[in-house]
Amino acid sequence: MALDVGKVRIGVALTDELGYTAQPLLTVWRKSPGEDMRSLLRLIRRHGITEIVVGNPMHLDGNLLPFAAKVQQLAADLALRSGLPVHLFDERLTTVEAHSMLDAAGHSTRARKQVIDQVAAVLILRDWMQAKQHAEARRALDGGSTA
Repeated sequence: MALDVGKVRIGVALTDELGYTAQPLLTVWRKSPGEDMRSLLRLIRRHGITEIVVGNPMHLDGNLLPFAAKVQQLAADLALRSGLPVHLFDERLTTVEAHSMLDAAGHSTRARKQVIDQVAAVLILRDWMQAKQHAEARRALDGGSTA
């Protein structure tokens, strides 16, 4: 499961059982930290989630945005409450890419608010899965080499 955490909404995306694809699930409209956490924990139980990726808000230069501290706290609380591994992952430009994708698909600006965070969560999940696959391939190559 991937989360694109914003001040007003949290976009949620899931992967298939084999971890090949990422699909949008829903948008959680934020109410309070406690209610947000209860909503996320219900989704985790309902969908049998085993691992969580949370977009870590960063500037283009790699420095964290001020909002990152709140996102990191939510991630830490989610790890504690769910007992699952929670990974922070660079989310730079995911929202820009999500807007571009929705433009190409002909989504109106008005309807976009309902899905933009879900699309950004899909991009976070897709990028994290690709990074994980590349890291596993590198480890396999490094472990298989004879120097």
